[in-house]
Amino acid sequence: MDAATKPLVLDLVQWVAEQPRPYTEVMEAWRTSCPRLTIWANAVEEGLVARDRAGDGAVFVRATARGLDWLQTEGRRAHFV
Repeated sequence: MDAATKPLVLDLVQWVAEQPRPYTEVMEAWRTSCPRLTIWANAVEEGLVARDRAGDGAVFVRATARGLDWLQTEGRRAHFV
């Protein structure tokens, strides 16, 4: 991950760390058509966020343990709701 996208990836991980978010909400908020800003792809590839399926089939995005550790290392905290 390069220095230009790191702050945005941190923002994404922090946002989903607060509470699992519906996959559609995450895609709407973080998808980009700019190939230089691959925030979602970077977070997934680095293992910082993961998709989980609920019992009703809904897909949610959550921060992984690695993502939570990274937030702490970078001096960020999730503000749990």
